Amino acid sequence: MNKKSKILALAAAALVSSGCLFADAPPTPAATPAAAPAVAPKERVAGIGGLFFRCNDPVAIARWYMEKLGVDPVPSDYGQKPWTQEAGPTAFAPFPKDTTFGKNGQGWMLDFRVKDLDAMVAQLRAAGVVVKVDPATYPNGRFARLHDPEGNPVELWEPKK
Repeated sequence: MNKKSKILALAAAALVSSGCLFADAPPTPAATPAAAPAVAPKERVAGIGGLFFRCNDPVAIARWYMEKLGVDPVPSDYGQKPWTQEAGPTAFAPFPKDTTFGKNGQGWMLDFRVKDLDAMVAQLRAAGVVVKVDPATYPNGRFARLHDPEGNPVELWEPKK
């Protein structure tokens, strides 16, 4: 990820975590006209309901994400419960087309929140996964980068406490 893209992602994450990125946030008193008509709040999505991507070996990739990162695969029937992520901020940040991460032509990067980046990195390295920890601590936390077995970029983010 180039410096400009990292700054965009950090800004988006900071806005999300501060609550300033929400369209239904109340306007400041100075911005409210004296006789503004009542407007019903807009509907909003409640969160990300899934991430779908193509890969060469879906069974092996699903097993890797389960074993290495604790992401349960999609249930095989409707009686089973799917993986549920913990509540917390989620950055939704479209990047410029020339952003560099992952393989050439890669159109996405997955970012997982973690409670303890150092513990997760140690666990992954013990399992033979190559992980690069960003030495900087940003206003919104710390980051590390790895790739799944097919070369897809995965970022780990420990939000600032």
